[in-house]
Amino acid sequence: MKMISAPFARTRLGLALGASLLAAACLAGTVSANAAEGEPAPAAEAVPTYPIRHPHMEPWSFAGIFGKYDTAQLQRGYQVYKEVCASCHSMNFLHFRNLADEGGPHFTEAQAKAVAAGYQVQDGPNDAGDMFERPGRLSDRFPAPFPNPEAAAAANNGKAPPDLSLMAKARAVHRGFPWFVLDVFTQYQEGGPDYIHNLLTGYKEPPPGVTVGPGLHYNVGFNAGPAIAMPPPLSDGQVTYTDGAPQTVDQYARDVSAFLMWAAEPHLDARKRTGFQVIIFVLVFAGLLYATKRKIWSKIAH
Repeated sequence: MKMISAPFARTRLGLALGASLLAAACLAGTVSANAAEGEPAPAAEAVPTYPIRHPHMEPWSFAGIFGKYDTAQLQRGYQVYKEVCASCHSMNFLHFRNLADEGGPHFTEAQAKAVAAGYQVQDGPNDAGDMFERPGRLSDRFPAPFPNPEAAAAANNGKAPPDLSLMAKARAVHRGFPWFVLDVFTQYQEGGPDYIHNLLTGYKEPPPGVTVGPGLHYNVGFNAGPAIAMPPPLSDGQVTYTDGAPQTVDQYARDVSAFLMWAAEPHLDARKRTGFQVIIFVLVFAGLLYATKRKIWSKIAH
């Protein structure tokens, strides 16, 4: 069997090499003929690779093992969401009472009630069987800008804007080796805010040779293609801050990204605090176990 298979394998190898040389000769002949006739040789079509730009790691206050939310930044981020984003995007999983939760924007209960009362919320039915509107309460969710996804799509060129409640957890760019290994030790979980900030600040003029379709906008931070349907939502001086923070697109994007991170993970501060306490307990418990083991086994003669 071995004496038969070896020549057969060599024959197959020779045929494959011969076919490859023949194909190369034909291709060279075609290119030479085109050059002789003054025709340019066919070039391979350039296919862009996405994501176009990897999100830059921003210095978030909640990064790392001991990181926590910046209260002032969350309040500014809520202001940007309310004045800019809320006209198109919903926040269905967030309630007005969450604004006063520990570890969040730290609104007082009176401030949160005032924010809720500024909205008209549909309720009912009443005793007559009719729906009615009333001022918002702390138990109400943030009202959506459109009554249903179909109405949202009709008002936005056929595409309903996504809900932002969990956007900071749903959007991120995969980090290759060795970063995803290091992320285990650094507790990197800011991929979503990094991507959102990169997207909001990534609107540019399209470079030469890049064609952007009608109704689309070139964005170097969008990880699904060179253009996005959402027009640039932010501009310098658009939102007025009262705490002296810069009123720039970069600062607006940074603040609203932090706010969306809090909306997606409102108990981050408590989780990190509890985890740190558990680690201390485990270390102390391990020390006690080791001391007990030494105490018991020290009485046994070897």
